[in-house]
Formats: sequence, C-alpha cells, structure tokens
Amino acid sequence: MNPSSRGHRAVVPTGGGALPVEVPTPGPVAVLPEPTDLHVTAVTEAGGTVAPLDADTRGVVWLDAHDPAGLADALDTAPGIGWVQLPFAGVDAFAHLIEEHGDRVLFTSAKGAYAEPVAEHALALTLATLRVLQRRARATSWATEPEGVSLYGRNIVVIGAGGIAVEYLRLVAPFDVDVTVVRRSADPVPGASRTVTTDRLDEVLPDADVVVVAAAMTSGTTKLLGERQFGLMKPSARLVNIARGGLVDTDALVAALRAGEIAAAGLDVTDPEPLPDDHPLWSEPGALITPHQADTPEMVGPLLAERIRLNTTAFLGRSADRFVGVVDPAAGY
Repeated sequence: MNPSSRGHRAVVPTGGGALPVEVPTPGPVAVLPEPTDLHVTAVTEAGGTVAPLDADTRGVVWLDAHDPAGLADALDTAPGIGWVQLPFAGVDAFAHLIEEHGDRVLFTSAKGAYAEPVAEHALALTLATLRVLQRRARATSWATEPEGVSLYGRNIVVIGAGGIAVEYLRLVAPFDVDVTVVRRSADPVPGASRTVTTDRLDEVLPDADVVVVAAAMTSGTTKLLGERQFGLMKPSARLVNIARGGLVDTDALVAALRAGEIAAAGLDVTDPEPLPDDHPLWSEPGALITPHQADTPEMVGPLLAERIRLNTTAFLGRSADRFVGVVDPAAGY
C-alpha cells in the first residue's frame, strides 16, 4: 500500500447506550451554514435528502463550530428538528443550546472521530517538550550544554479517556511508558497501567513525567490544572494540552514555568484563544505553542463526513443503538 493513500481512520466510539431523548423522527436534513459537497454527499450516500432549512427540516448537520448563534436561529426557525450533528468533539460552545433543547433534540458530536490526527499532535508535543525543542527553536547560537530526555520508560498521566486519549496510548505504547488515566469512572482503559477517578488527580501528579490533557471542557473541569496542581508536579514534568485551553489556569501555568515548578508546556489550545500577540506565554522559554491546529480542515473533513454518514443512517432508520458520538446533556459532552 502507498503510505500516502492511508490517511487518518475515522474512530467510531462504542455505541449502543440509551439515548437521552426519544429517537428522532426522520426527514429532510439541512447542511448548514455553508454546505460542502463532501458533507452533503455523506448525507445522500446514507439515503438522506438534503434540503434548505424550513418547517419540514428534521435534521441539521452544523459545520461551523464558531457560530452557535446561527444554530440557535436554525432551531428557532425549524422547531421540528430532532437531530443535530455538531462538527467538533468539544461542544462547550453549544452548551447553552444543548441545555435548552436537549430534552427534545438529539445532539451528536464528532467525539472520537478526530482521534488519530489529534493524538499524533499530542505525541509530537510530548516528544518536542522532552527534547527541549521549545528552547531549541528560539536559539540563535549553538548550545553546548546537553539537554533533553527520552520518552522511553517515562510515567505519563493522561486526563480523559475518550478517543484521543485511547489513540495516544496506542501511539506511546512502543516507548514502554507507564500510563495512568484519570477519568470520571475507575473503569480500566486498555493500554493504561491504572485508571483513577478525577478526585484522585492530585494524588497521581507527583510521579508524572508528562501530563496530557485530553478531557472534555465542562463546568466541572474548568481550570482543572492550577496553582496547586503545578506545585505538586516534578520540576522536570512536561504538560501537553490538546483539549481545551480553559482546562488549565493560564496565569498559574505562566507562574509555574517562570518559577521552574514544571519544565515545559506544549499547548495546541490556550485560554484566552486566540492567544493575544503580547501574551507572556509567547516569550516564555518553556512554552511551545501551536495555534489550535492539531487537526486541520483537510484532516478532519473526511472524518466528519464518515460521522455524518453513520449518524444519518441511524437517523433514517430510527436506530437508537447506532448513533455515535451522542452528547449527554447532563454531563455536557
């Protein structure tokens, strides 16, 4: 096989659980706000009918993660909508709509679908911070002091247990790492040495060489890592965040890097975002920042199309156990 033909695989989370609402009534699907051929084709290949938004619309594929107001208008315009497919794994921008309409509308997200490209980026940031590329990239003269450590045999704490976390575990397995997963439940995660609940996060941080944030952003996880947590970590520890910037207290992170409480941070997401040009993180030698591009449109377009196709099939067949990426309104993701 030509390696270039492989591409990223769409990851399908385990389904089969009860839906939080009644199975939606099938009907015409609107692809909004700007339909693309790729995503329209995903609906039609599943047997669906794509039509403009009107009173007959029963499903919506919403492609703009930065326009929750537009989706709000669509839900008001077409009260018969029973299913909404959102474009990203993170649904925090739509939290108010999920809370308002979640008693009658089934929301599905892309959670798990983009696991491969995002986990690949998380691995890149892990290796880069361990090999001090955050400083090497800023250097203007040849360094003589040896720096950098290997990933082999390190202790990693992964916060979250979704598709990205599971794929990251698969990628780091060849390095013989010891992984602790922190999640809402203590159910074991394949590839992890142990799994602990979120209330034990502070307990596992002191032994971590790398802490990877791959959790959902909810009201309960805001600033999950702050001054106390950084104080518990090793001075040699690295932080990698490819989830949401708000999971980390930015001011506390800047202070921890400056004080040497942790060695480095590889961030694809920040709070605020976009990060202002004059923000101290830009000039912090321990910070390596990428502009929320762990997955580019070219990477995720086909993966979202596959998620749309699967959920359109479930929607048309009224198959409660075949919807994937179902958003739990109570949990917020």
